[in-house]
Amino acid sequence: MTGESEIVSLVNISAEKWPPRQRTYFGSLDVRSPEPGEPYAVTMIRGCSGVMDLGDKRTMEYRITAREINSDSGEGSFHGVFVAAGAAPTKTELADARRRLEEFQRRLVAAADLEWERTKNPMFITDLERRAARQLGLEKPWLYDAKPLAECPVCAEKIKHGVAVCRSCGAILDREKAAQYGLVPAEKTVKNRQDAGKQQPEAGK
Repeated sequence: MTGESEIVSLVNISAEKWPPRQRTYFGSLDVRSPEPGEPYAVTMIRGCSGVMDLGDKRTMEYRITAREINSDSGEGSFHGVFVAAGAAPTKTELADARRRLEEFQRRLVAAADLEWERTKNPMFITDLERRAARQLGLEKPWLYDAKPLAECPVCAEKIKHGVAVCRSCGAILDREKAAQYGLVPAEKTVKNRQDAGKQQPEAGK
């Protein structure tokens, strides 16, 4: 079968790097993301055929157009990916896509605001909602980036940043902080004792 949607241009205006989308009838669909400085990226999609098992060793082949492959993004969702009418998107298509993407992102942020007002728990804020706030350039109390764990230089166990003493091997990683909380003798106290020992002979003269 030839005709419309046999090959279409899948346009992505989002800078996010999306993982490949798996389709049972298509395989892995890898949507390109724009490189820095590019307003959009285009992925060419070709239609394919599917096979339906009718039972009794009977099958029926059916055609899946390229446009249909991208039609199951989810009702009400728009992540900046759309099918262009031609080989390249028009200015009108790009403007409409940017408007739809912003509207979708603002709905996500509004939902996160309501959840934060109800729970004050950042664990209930989804990664998609955080991503939307970042792309809109918003500052929110629930928006944070979890820092990766550091590695203890002695035992190589994973530890939080800023830890004074490794709880696995006991290595002192920040002596000043450890002394502040009484975990090790303060260096200043030790130094004062050394200075006092040096001054004793002079006092006896």
